Amino acid sequence: MNIVEIKNLHQSFGSTEVLHGVSLNIAQGQIYGLIGPNGAGKTTLMRTLVSILPAEKGTIWIDGMDVSEQSLQTRQLLAYLPDNPDLYEHLTVREFLDFTADIFGVSKMQREAEIQQLCTDFEIHDKLGAQINTLSHGTRQKAALCAALLHKPKLLVLDEPFVGLDPKAAWMLKQKMHELCADGGAVFLSSHVLDVVENLCDSISFLNHGSIIMQGSTKELLQGGKNLEEIFLGSAQ
Repeated sequence: MNIVEIKNLHQSFGSTEVLHGVSLNIAQGQIYGLIGPNGAGKTTLMRTLVSILPAEKGTIWIDGMDVSEQSLQTRQLLAYLPDNPDLYEHLTVREFLDFTADIFGVSKMQREAEIQQLCTDFEIHDKLGAQINTLSHGTRQKAALCAALLHKPKLLVLDEPFVGLDPKAAWMLKQKMHELCADGGAVFLSSHVLDVVENLCDSISFLNHGSIIMQGSTKELLQGGKNLEEIFLGSAQ
């Protein structure tokens, strides 16, 4: 079963077409990687997938629902973490997590257990009372990840999630991805850290100049004996 189906997606800003007929499927239980050079359209693709941007042309289904017709329902199923998350600076970490839980309808009892567990896992339990505008970049990223995971999304969409994370937090994030997939969800992530994508992702799409120029299972893409970095450097022209 596919959690995500994108077919012939086009997206433009003014007269400039940024995505040209992008199609991909993300299966249940799959960690799916998106790679490509800066300006390839990766963030635009993710923002369109999560309904921040309306699709100009093409179709997107999430868990069998057409995003153009059921955007509110599909948004409840997913969590999106942009590359530079815009957090509520005046809130404490605890207030921010409670606010996120309210948006997704997480009960008081359930959220308490989840907040305690996530903040312990990402080692920010001692920062629950700290105001977000006082946090380091890495701690802000951890708080944003806790918020993204709080309602147990079926689809986790992550744009450069490892930037600013220390090795232990990066390891914990990978564990959380595997847990989500084991529970029947899926992960869609973009990253410039190609060895992480190569070792973590089940399938990969290579986006360049708004078009997918290569896609398949990680095993298939690496059959020629090259690693992902060599494939990337040979294709990103």
